[in-house]
Amino acid sequence: MTALAGASGTHSGGHGSMMAIGNPGKASEVSRTIEVIMKETDDGEMIFEPKEILVEKGETIHFMVMNKGELEHEFVLDDHEGVMEHKGLMERMPEMEHDDPNSVRLDPGMDGEVIWSFAHAGPFEFACLIPGHYDSGMKGMLTVTGH
Repeated sequence: MTALAGASGTHSGGHGSMMAIGNPGKASEVSRTIEVIMKETDDGEMIFEPKEILVEKGETIHFMVMNKGELEHEFVLDDHEGVMEHKGLMERMPEMEHDDPNSVRLDPGMDGEVIWSFAHAGPFEFACLIPGHYDSGMKGMLTVTGH
């Protein structure tokens, strides 16, 4: 079963407009697909594969996100400040439901997608902000290069 991250209402008033990392992309403008796997390791670490992603400014990427772990996980794209703000909200309200276009939350065995257009160069992050997951290693670097 597949979940699609939509651009509707959110927990914090909406990310429907431009964010530092860019804005929701259109499927018709996708330049490439990047597969991202979320899982736990045998030693208890929570990880993304790959751990680093490189894209170019102006690209629209289709992230095909797969939860191959045994726990619920999420994939959130943002700058470091946005990730830390969202992490704090999740720690205070762990059952918070949200439907942001820059994220997808998946049960074990599920897959979903995020389509994102990268408008700015810079260092960004992707993370799982379910309480405890980020601190268990579930984060990665997303670098957007200028051209």
